[in-house]
Amino acid sequence: MKELSLHVLDVIQNSVSANAANIHLIIHENSSAETLTIIIEDDGKGMAPEVLGKVTDPFFTSRTTRKVGLGIPLFKQNAEISGGSFKITSQLGKGTRVKAVFGLSHFDRPPLGDIAGVVMLMVSSNLHINFFYQHKIDQKMYEFNTPEIKEVLEDLPLNDPAVIRHLKEMINENLKDLR
Repeated sequence: MKELSLHVLDVIQNSVSANAANIHLIIHENSSAETLTIIIEDDGKGMAPEVLGKVTDPFFTSRTTRKVGLGIPLFKQNAEISGGSFKITSQLGKGTRVKAVFGLSHFDRPPLGDIAGVVMLMVSSNLHINFFYQHKIDQKMYEFNTPEIKEVLEDLPLNDPAVIRHLKEMINENLKDLR
């Protein structure tokens, strides 16, 4: 995948498929440590230890529509090739946590991409899930969460095109302010 946001989308789709009620996306750009860390946590059904042990194998997938699962293995490869690390933990009935650390300015690190677009796609197409997004650049931080947004919007649905457009612009403006 050419952008890290596409990896995030893939992992969040897995969380949705795992019936998560709450999904947390944390992105931390740390210039002093020279790292970009992406964490995705959910409270979905989790994975059995034997599945967790195979999840980074590109020739393993739990999907029945194809025989390979490249999302997680490519995410891991991109992290490691940029001088970072990758870890996935999961517990049946509790959820899953994916943590990918990248070299912030490493030549082989893919760009972050349209993270605001990914967040809004997931939020607007999964209204029953609480999404929590935190983006930190050094000591500055921006947070977005759907329970708070729903409270402010009252009866306006998160999948209304005008709401989607406004929230995406809001996320992008706040990210721009962090920089």
